[in-house]
Amino acid sequence: MKYLDEYRDGDKVKAQLKALQERLTRPWQVMEVCGGQTHNFLKSGLDGLLPEGITLVHGPGCPVCVTPIELIDKAIALARQPQVIFCSFGDMLRVPGSKEDLLSAKSQGAEVRMVYSPLDALKIAEANPEHKVVFFAIGFETTAPMNAMAALQAKQRGVNNFYLLAANMLVPPAIAAILSARDCQVKGFLAPGHVCTVSGYVEYEEIAKQWWVPIVVTGFEPLDLIQGLYMLITQLETGSWKVENQYRRSATRQGNLAAKALMEQVFSVCDRKWRGLGPIPASGYCLKPEYADLDAEKVFQIEDITAEEPKECIAGLVLQGRKKPTECAAFGKKCTPQHPLGAPMVSSEGACAAYYQYGIKLRTS
Repeated sequence: MKYLDEYRDGDKVKAQLKALQERLTRPWQVMEVCGGQTHNFLKSGLDGLLPEGITLVHGPGCPVCVTPIELIDKAIALARQPQVIFCSFGDMLRVPGSKEDLLSAKSQGAEVRMVYSPLDALKIAEANPEHKVVFFAIGFETTAPMNAMAALQAKQRGVNNFYLLAANMLVPPAIAAILSARDCQVKGFLAPGHVCTVSGYVEYEEIAKQWWVPIVVTGFEPLDLIQGLYMLITQLETGSWKVENQYRRSATRQGNLAAKALMEQVFSVCDRKWRGLGPIPASGYCLKPEYADLDAEKVFQIEDITAEEPKECIAGLVLQGRKKPTECAAFGKKCTPQHPLGAPMVSSEGACAAYYQYGIKLRTS
């Protein structure tokens, strides 16, 4: 198939659903890692069409959602410094820190700007040499090449007033962390196709081998999701555990070699703290020593800022797939997109936002 509409063809989806029903002989709990996949399961109504034996749980594949609250506090501290222009993607502006969000800081005079790319922030730095411009470099492997390119071009152009608040995270270590929990009931994973388009899926093969768990790299359209589920259930029913690639039109085993080379030039792998999952070894990207003069945490000396997650928000349990958003007492009451308690209610990929927006409760048994 060549065109987007083909992946939304109702007849093809119905046929795949029938094949999935015929393949299923026992209950299985599986996780779609990416928040974009969660949203599309609900938006398309597929959640209500799945066979009763399939339980979907939602993973930590939303970079806004897993950015720890203390990093939000660091961003706000940077934005409040004199002569700083703090640049961020729009979906980070309303993510609550321990006391406020970036939008609140902006309303009180902080120079906070929404941008669509780190290269936009670099242009702002070039146009405002009297200011210090910081870009909030969040995301998984999908945004890391853009962040690396911005750092590289800042060096090449001699832009000495541009900085990154480095926050990129890596998906495979998070999957391994979920599997390492004693009470983990997840038996298979739909891996994020866009992440694997950049990074490939060699690392996922090691996870499948170590934990004896099937993983299917999957796209985001209705037919993608049902095909990915069919491939995953087929492996579970036959006792297989390997990595398969449903998203062949975009992802390859080795990934984008040029993008990976760029990331390796600028970043090194480091430990990183995840909202809801805690510290995970070797799960993030940090700037290499030769780019230390672009590292906002070091330059502005904000490394020691810490914060605790709010106790009434169960975002951590949602991100681990241990709770559904509707199991939170604050869901839709004290916590709404207009007044969120946690990041999953703010982000366009957050599970709580998906439940609220589509008004659908995914099957829990």
